[in-house]
Amino acid sequence: MEPIPTDLVNADLAVARYGEAGRVWLEQMWLGDPLADAVAGDTHPGGTSTSLLRTALERGIDALDDPTESMRDLFAFLDDEPEWVDHDRMARAADALIVNTAPLGIVLGAASLVRGAGNTIAAKPLAVTGRYVSQPAVRSVEVGEWLSRVITPGGMRRRGGGFAYTVRVRMIHAHVRQMLWRRGDWDEEAWGVPIPQPYMAFTMAEFGHIAIEAMQTLGVRFTDRELDDIYHLWRYVGHVIGMSPELNPTCEADHVRIEELYRLTSPGPGPDDRDFVVALTDDYLVPELANVLPGPWKWRRRMATTTMHGLQRVFIGDHDADALGIPDVKIKHVLARVGPALSLASRAQRLGGERRARARVERAYRAREAELERMRAEYRLSGDLVDAAPDAARSGQPAAVR
Repeated sequence: MEPIPTDLVNADLAVARYGEAGRVWLEQMWLGDPLADAVAGDTHPGGTSTSLLRTALERGIDALDDPTESMRDLFAFLDDEPEWVDHDRMARAADALIVNTAPLGIVLGAASLVRGAGNTIAAKPLAVTGRYVSQPAVRSVEVGEWLSRVITPGGMRRRGGGFAYTVRVRMIHAHVRQMLWRRGDWDEEAWGVPIPQPYMAFTMAEFGHIAIEAMQTLGVRFTDRELDDIYHLWRYVGHVIGMSPELNPTCEADHVRIEELYRLTSPGPGPDDRDFVVALTDDYLVPELANVLPGPWKWRRRMATTTMHGLQRVFIGDHDADALGIPDVKIKHVLARVGPALSLASRAQRLGGERRARARVERAYRAREAELERMRAEYRLSGDLVDAAPDAARSGQPAAVR
């Protein structure tokens, strides 16, 4: 086995406990995304890699006059859809998730991102460039834009919006790696490669099991079929975004193992991670929750702050919350017990037959688009920030990697 990044901990225990899966986890700390990294490092006649990529996504690789071998290799992979892909299942997954947009939005911020902040190595690409704590609201809306395309029936088809957006995010990761390697201050011996396969796998778990488990705490109940469909969706997203087959999770058990290895080998959070959680909470999560509460703004802000800290502690546990400096609040004991009551409301919403269920799904898609429009205006988003990201990366200011 190759040398292990020196800042990782419990490497021997990871192998002893998880066997081959533990070895793969450690070895792939040295693996980025060879296909996308080759494109990002190449010189492309006829335009930038970003503009050519967009043309090839919209019209096919043959629409490029003189594509490089690296671009052809990437699209040979992207155009070869695996036999296991089932778009009907992914459409069902989108419908199951869309009717739970509100709790999904809460848990992605208060559970998934906060859980991810417990590993200071994973945060290094943003921390090194000073972008970790800047504009958490804007970055969260960017994630929402991507999710809106992925969580849409047909979104992950070859010409779908979710597919194209996911490939463009994949290229952001590759450009960030190139930028960090060029800077010369990335400590690969200590941290592995920037945005390695294990941390890409954990991102899939953030949107998959971590979010699902936290939603269950809030009373959301998915059927077994819905859960299988949701994990199938994230498996294909992982494939398109450049996950290695060895680490790309296919089921709940894979997600759980990835979460456990992430925490086991993490040296824990650092000051940058704690600052990020404060910024995410104060600048985005609290204002968004306060917006839907009644009463005077000062009271709403105070109540939203206490509630959000309580939710964060319920979702990630007191030990990890203490490490991140999240204030301890008594309301956590109440919030930990709301699931059973809320699940009754969740089950009641399923009553009424197929026609009413379809109408509910269609209303949810419309409501999501209206909410995204509100957030774009409120946080002053303009232009296509995903396509602008590679240029920012070249100047040393990469976009969010998660």
